[in-house]
Amino acid sequence: RQSQRTSAADLKESAAGLIEKLHLRDGRYLKRAAVLAFHPEPEQFVTGAYVKIGYFRTDDDLLYHDEAHGDLFSQVSRTMDLLLTKYLKAGIAYRGIQRVETLPVPEAALREAVLNAIIHKDYASGAPVQISVYPDKLMIWNPGQLPPAWTVAKLTQKHASQPFNPDLANVFFRAGEIEAWGRGIERMYAACREAGSPAPKLTSEESGLWITFPYAPDVVRQTRAAATMGEQTPVETPAETPVETRVTTPDRILAALAANPELTLATLAAMLGKSLSAVERATAKLVKAGKLRFVGPRKGGHWEVLR
Repeated sequence: RQSQRTSAADLKESAAGLIEKLHLRDGRYLKRAAVLAFHPEPEQFVTGAYVKIGYFRTDDDLLYHDEAHGDLFSQVSRTMDLLLTKYLKAGIAYRGIQRVETLPVPEAALREAVLNAIIHKDYASGAPVQISVYPDKLMIWNPGQLPPAWTVAKLTQKHASQPFNPDLANVFFRAGEIEAWGRGIERMYAACREAGSPAPKLTSEESGLWITFPYAPDVVRQTRAAATMGEQTPVETPAETPVETRVTTPDRILAALAANPELTLATLAAMLGKSLSAVERATAKLVKAGKLRFVGPRKGGHWEVLR
């Protein structure tokens, strides 16, 4: 409704009627695209229909990982949430008294890349979309193929829209998530230019397509410094006031839980590079101080940051 890409009359249809209008039936049967887009557990019918994310110190040193399941719309949302709150560390600077946080990959470019991988994946491959995050880059592998006779060079230039999964692309277009003119790659590059980030690199292999986002050198320095400094986050300050601002573990816990209230303490510990016992102690102190509380049952509940 908000995208205004579906008629008001069609939106008044029943769920079955709307599925019909979206051309997601083949006779009396639902198409695979309908199951992928709307079924809460598409993996019951399509093997590998999920996203896998891992944080690597090096290629052979995996620190932690997650998976995003559910319908494809939920997978996009869950993947972006994990990347922004757990896997990507924002560089922090101060302009006067204003705190400025800069992600190593612009959020708009990252969202385009995630949408591209999920929508254009070859779901007959049986393999999940795989996102590998490193201290100096982020890589997305999509087990899909370019159209016949297409090259990476053609993909990065003005080109017609020729989606690998046209029915899925149509659903996401009607929902306002993507454009229908083959501009996703162009928008990804534009977002990186606007943010002053390095341009992504595309590599086409027989097994699929890689999109690599290299981090800017200053971001790499900040990321590595943060990993070695523990609780201290490097901060750029004006030349006339050379001060390093200390961000404590409790502050980082509150910020992480405000962004994602469903985080477990184990996941939170991995995000912050702290031991589970240290995070448990810090969280208990925050609860005692009235700054944090846990709502609901131990399994299925969520955190609430108290202002």
